[in-house]
Amino acid sequence: MSPTTPATHKDRTHPNVPAVDQSDRMVPCNLRQSGPTPVQMLISTRVRKSPFWHLSIEAGAWRATVYNRMYHPRGYVRPEDGGAMAEYDSLVNRVTLWNVAVERQIQVKGPDAEAFVNFVITRDATKIQPMHGKYCILCNEKGGILNDPVLLRLAKDEFWFSISDSDLLLWLQGVNIGRRWDVDIAEIDVAPLQVQGPLSEELMTELFGSSVGQLPYYGLMEADLAGCPVVVSQTGFTGEKGYEIYVRNATESAESIWYAIRGAGASYGLRVIAPAHHRRVAAGILSWGQDMDVETSPFQVNLTYQVPRKKTADYIGKAELERQRAEIDAGRYPFALKLVGMKLGGQAIIDYAPDFWLIQNSNGERVGYVTSPWWSPELETNIALGYVPWALSELGTKLKVELPEAYTEISGQPVEAAVTEVPFRPSKNPSARERATAEGRDWAY
Repeated sequence: MSPTTPATHKDRTHPNVPAVDQSDRMVPCNLRQSGPTPVQMLISTRVRKSPFWHLSIEAGAWRATVYNRMYHPRGYVRPEDGGAMAEYDSLVNRVTLWNVAVERQIQVKGPDAEAFVNFVITRDATKIQPMHGKYCILCNEKGGILNDPVLLRLAKDEFWFSISDSDLLLWLQGVNIGRRWDVDIAEIDVAPLQVQGPLSEELMTELFGSSVGQLPYYGLMEADLAGCPVVVSQTGFTGEKGYEIYVRNATESAESIWYAIRGAGASYGLRVIAPAHHRRVAAGILSWGQDMDVETSPFQVNLTYQVPRKKTADYIGKAELERQRAEIDAGRYPFALKLVGMKLGGQAIIDYAPDFWLIQNSNGERVGYVTSPWWSPELETNIALGYVPWALSELGTKLKVELPEAYTEISGQPVEAAVTEVPFRPSKNPSARERATAEGRDWAY
C-alpha cells in the first residue's frame, strides 16, 4: 500500500496483459480478457454445502460460485426466462428470498470482546449498543482491506462478524495468539437468509409480528419461526427495504425456516433469487474480491468514512491509514488508481462480467478497469464501478470502456463513459456514508 512499493507490474509487460498501472500492488489484478469459459463447476466434499444448498437446488438454482469455501447459488431464473433481470424485477417490485449462508458468522465472545473487536475494526466498537450492528471494515498493518462484514452485537460480551468472502476466522484467531484478550473466537452454526424488496416488511410482519416494524436500520431482535430460534436484523445487500434472518442451529433448522418463509411469501409473490448485484451496484455497495481486496485502501474505494478521525483507541492499520489520510489532505494522492462510478453506453449489460473490462482515457490509452457493471432499468443506462487514475476521477470526466462484442454499439469500438456520483440511486435506508456526506463529514459515527 505504500507509495514506495517497488513498481513490479510495469516491468513485466506481456502482449496479453494490458499495461494498466498497478505498480502499487504486489499481485496485480488479472486483466487478460478471456471472456466466458466453457467449464463446469465440480461439486465435491472439499467445498462445503450450506444447510440451504439442497433447498436452493429445489428452488431452481442452476449456477453457483464459491464463497468462503462454500457453494453459493448465483442464478435461479434461466436466461431464456429473463435471467438475472427477471430476478431484479422481483426485488424492486415485490419481495425475494436469498440463500446467503456463505456469509459465515464468526463469534467473538468473552469479557474482552469489546476491546478485541475495537482493535481489529477501524470504526469504534464501543459505540455499538447490544442488539445493534454496523457495517465495518478490518485492515492489515498496511491499510489493506481484509474483510467488510456486518458486525452484530448480540450482548455486551458477544459479537458476530457476518463476513464477506475472505477467511476472517483465521485472521482473528491469529491476532489473539497468546490470548492477549480473554475471548473465544469460532465459526458458529448460524446461517443467514435475506428477505429483500418493497413488500419485505409486510411479509416479515406476518412471520414475526408487528415488532419487526419497530426495528431501526441495523437493529436486531431475537425471535422464533416454525419453532426455531433466529436473530432478525433490518439489513441487506441492496438499497431496497429488507431484512436478514440469522438461523441458529442452521444444520437442523434449515428446512423448517425455509419452507415457513416460502409458504407465507407465496401470497406476496415471493421469488427465490440470487444476491442482486445489479441493485447493490446502484446503491454503491462494494463486493470484496471484486471491487476491493487486501491490496486496496479504504481511501481508494469510497470507504473513507470507515476511517474515523476521532477514534482515540489503537487499531490494526491505524498508523498507516492516518499517514495515507495526511497525504491526501495535503493534496498528494498516494495510490495508482481510485474506484469511481461511471455511466456508460453500449447494449444493456444484463449478466455478470467474466472479466475486468478495460477503461481508456480520451486519447484511447488503457488506464483502468471496470469491476462491477450492470444495466439500470430506472436510469436507462449501463452503470459501473471501476478503477481509474486519480487525475481522471473528477465527476464528469470522459472515458471509454472496451466492452465485449455482444454489448458494443459499433463492432470493435469502445463505448463512451463518464464519471458520475455514487450511489447511482438513493437507498431506502441511507447508509452511514450517505448520512456522513449529507452532514459534511468524511467519517461515520
